[in-house]
Amino acid sequence: MNDWKKRPDIVYSTNPDYHFQENEKSSIETVAKEKQQLRIQLDKRNRNGKAVTLITGFAGSDDDLQALAKLLKVRCGVGGSAKEGEIIIQGDHRQKVLDILQKEGYAKSRII
Repeated sequence: MNDWKKRPDIVYSTNPDYHFQENEKSSIETVAKEKQQLRIQLDKRNRNGKAVTLITGFAGSDDDLQALAKLLKVRCGVGGSAKEGEIIIQGDHRQKVLDILQKEGYAKSRII
C-alpha cells in the first residue's frame, strides 16, 4: 500500500526529514450482550410528527452497532440508521424490537 493512502490528512510537507507516524486508534471493545443495558423508546421530536423507535445505551464498536441496526431493520422490515451509540428504527416497533433483542441475548433491554 502506498504511504500516502495511510495519511489522508497530510497533503504536502516541505520538511525533507518529515516522516509520517501512524497513530493507531484504540479499538473499542464491545460489551457482552448479557451486560448491555439498551433502552428502547418512542421518539417524535424533530421528526415532523413521525414516530421512530430509538434504541440507546449501546456500548461497543461502530461495526457492532451497525450490525445490530441492520438486524433490527431487517427483522422489522423498515428503514433506519445507526450512529453515535444510537439506533433509529422508523415507526413504532418498541415491543417487536424488545422481543428481537431478548432473543438475541440482550437480556437487560427495556422499554422506557
